Amino acid sequence: KRILVTGGTGLVGRAIEKVVADGEGQPDEEWIFVSSRDADLTSSSETKALFERHKPTHVIHLAAMVGGLFKNIRSNLDFWRTNIHINDNVLHSAHEFGVQKVVSCLSTCIFPDKTTYPIDETMIHNGPPHSSNFGYSYAKRMIDIQNRGYSEQHGRRFTAVIPTNVFGPHDNFNIEDGHVLPGLIHKVYLAKQSGSALTVWGTGKPRRQFIYSLDLARLFLWVLREYDEVEPIILSVGEEDEVSIREAAEAIAEAMEFRGELVFDTTKSDGQFKKTASNAKLRRYLPRFQFTPFRKAVKETCAWFNANYANARK
Repeated sequence: KRILVTGGTGLVGRAIEKVVADGEGQPDEEWIFVSSRDADLTSSSETKALFERHKPTHVIHLAAMVGGLFKNIRSNLDFWRTNIHINDNVLHSAHEFGVQKVVSCLSTCIFPDKTTYPIDETMIHNGPPHSSNFGYSYAKRMIDIQNRGYSEQHGRRFTAVIPTNVFGPHDNFNIEDGHVLPGLIHKVYLAKQSGSALTVWGTGKPRRQFIYSLDLARLFLWVLREYDEVEPIILSVGEEDEVSIREAAEAIAEAMEFRGELVFDTTKSDGQFKKTASNAKLRRYLPRFQFTPFRKAVKETCAWFNANYANARK
């Protein structure tokens, strides 16, 4: 197997690389991790050239234009166009080069805004996504449509996973554009340095299921090797492990030994209140899978951030 990982230097790509290096790889697997420096995946010719160069038998497709709530609100069209181009080029090149299996990465934000909870894999297309990130969400939903098309028309084994909020080492810790957890970690670091209060955007009440990137990496390997459905599978901790943004901020403050005050800026948007996902399908396949406890994973991520601050803050 020659396994090409697009977006290979991002949060999830680095986690897969670490898990493989730490002994979870198999002797018959050659892993190739590529980034935007290796090819511009919005270009069909550069994507084809990448596949020609590496001739993969399997692909894990992680590459995407991503960002936090406020970046999405500002740039919905850019998120839609960029991701549509990337996904179409990668999936079509995989088809043209006879790739045996593709596992693409979706996101729980693709689910309908108005829905019942918990959400599961059957509900992706049941209504419009949240208005704050409709561009990204619709582009990601189209991967599911394409996977079905390639399966029905060409017999391809293309599938997708839907992780909940991923965090861990090598995340995007940019306060303006990053996701909530890495942004908070960076904010706590700065508040600690300056001796000021920690300001959390929003009310702190929204709830999220967070998955540690190294847990997600181990699940990706299982999906690549064992999971044979075209339909996507949600990769998530259980519903009972959902935490509020306030609880997440408190866990980070504790891990970073921050003793200052927590202030909630309620003039800032909360985004979706919750998007509780069911991991019942995953549990049917892997009833004994052990997730890293949230506070332990936060502690490890904060330790990595502190040790790599010069690079991580960029």
